[in-house]
Amino acid sequence: MLSAMAQIINLNKARKKKAREAASAQADVNRVKFGRTKEQKALEAAQAEEAQRKLDQLRREPGEPAGPVED
Repeated sequence: MLSAMAQIINLNKARKKKAREAASAQADVNRVKFGRTKEQKALEAAQAEEAQRKLDQLRREPGEPAGPVED
């Protein structure tokens, strides 16, 4: 007689579970759409390192003249 009755569920838990599943599905789509490959990440890191190196070359040390030195 009890087997014919419907399963009792907590609606809050069911709602949260459905929301988590939807968020997980959206995250999968976003990973494919916006994700970067390992090569892209390495290239971007190399470019940032090169830009930083160029900036460091132009940095003035304390006590250096501001402009070109005139003889």
